[in-house]
Amino acid sequence: MTLQLYAHPFSSYCQKVLMALYENDTPFEWRLLTFAEDDINTTAFAQMWPVKRMPLLVDDGEVVMESSTIIEHLGLRHPGPVALLPADAKTALSARQMDRIFDNYIMTPMQKVVFDRIRPESDRDAYGVGEARANLERAYGWLDGVMASRRWGVGDDFTLADCAAAPSLFYADWVHPIPDRLSALRDYRARLLSRPSFARAVEEARPYRPFFPGGAPDRD
Repeated sequence: MTLQLYAHPFSSYCQKVLMALYENDTPFEWRLLTFAEDDINTTAFAQMWPVKRMPLLVDDGEVVMESSTIIEHLGLRHPGPVALLPADAKTALSARQMDRIFDNYIMTPMQKVVFDRIRPESDRDAYGVGEARANLERAYGWLDGVMASRRWGVGDDFTLADCAAAPSLFYADWVHPIPDRLSALRDYRARLLSRPSFARAVEEARPYRPFFPGGAPDRD
């Protein structure tokens, strides 16, 4: 049975899973989520996962949620030439650690800024946004030091960590630009953008850029 991915191409967490699928040319069927009341994909998605957080994978009737878990599931059930979770246990632990760092300390504060922009002005959280930006600054500085000696998230091989890093840094730099002085981190972001799997995800999402809260920059 063909894999079914319930997702939207402009979603950062969906792009993370798309990269894993594209890295290994894993066939799947799109189940595009629009969240319109009459959208049958959205209805099915909500029935399977009432929390309604994208993406969601259906594999021969098995429902798998959460982007990191989906990528590990693909490695177990649909392995390909690119092993996104290294065979070495210690390196795999490092990949999982970096995955969580990019999700929790880049993606999460980035989304705090973005979601605040779509609130009514009376409900906006200036303190929370300032805190999120400060968190991004701290994470950027730490990551710049880490990436000064690495090509990819955990070394020479592309892994789960890089699938998390690509959309995180892509969108974070839109809402809180990575300072020029952090050249190692900026270079890493550029390498991610040139990776064919992420370049494809970025292009597929390009038609939706006018909907980015606060406006998308005229680059990337």
